Amino acid sequence: MKIVKFTFNPIQENTYLAIDDEKNVVIIDPGCYFEEERQLLRDYISKNELKVLALLNTHGHLDHIMGNAFVKREYGVDLYLHEADVVTLQMGGRSAQLYGLNLFEDSPMPDVFIKEGEILQFGKMSFHVIFGPGHAPGHVAFYSPENKLIINGDILFKGSYGRVDLPGGDFNQLKHTITQKLFTLPDDTLVYTGHGEETTIGEEKKNNPILW
Repeated sequence: MKIVKFTFNPIQENTYLAIDDEKNVVIIDPGCYFEEERQLLRDYISKNELKVLALLNTHGHLDHIMGNAFVKREYGVDLYLHEADVVTLQMGGRSAQLYGLNLFEDSPMPDVFIKEGEILQFGKMSFHVIFGPGHAPGHVAFYSPENKLIINGDILFKGSYGRVDLPGGDFNQLKHTITQKLFTLPDDTLVYTGHGEETTIGEEKKNNPILW
């Protein structure tokens, strides 16, 4: 599996493409807000002759769903989200107004609700769903043990962790998610984060301030 990262929108969110060797692609957390960003995503998919199979959201916060409507319209694929984050998803428009992001387009509703422990299969790719609330009530991460990687949205960052002061945030829940779920993964698991650089589980077990 190949992971391609784009950093989009004024909040500098990381959007990921997961690609298998048959040119199937899954789009995770499309944050493309400006038309130039949408075109960048469109061009990459077109030039590499990729077939879009699905749209996955780790959670429903504004910066992670800015491109949902575009992806649905452009590629006609199903949107996957945890049911507990539908309320977060529906707050997108109000949040966009607060930030003055007038180009925001409301996300469609999910087509498929995903749950803890499910294994999602797309082409030759599979993702284990890890339910990880704390930053958002229905937050999930997508774990690929065979590729030793996890796309974890805003749960764990390099040297940091997701904020808990937004609606539905809970520090104790987030700490439990990180220490009891993510930190049980192998140390060499590569963590693709919702903002900033990649890290590893082993590195964060040694240095992350969630432990302090």
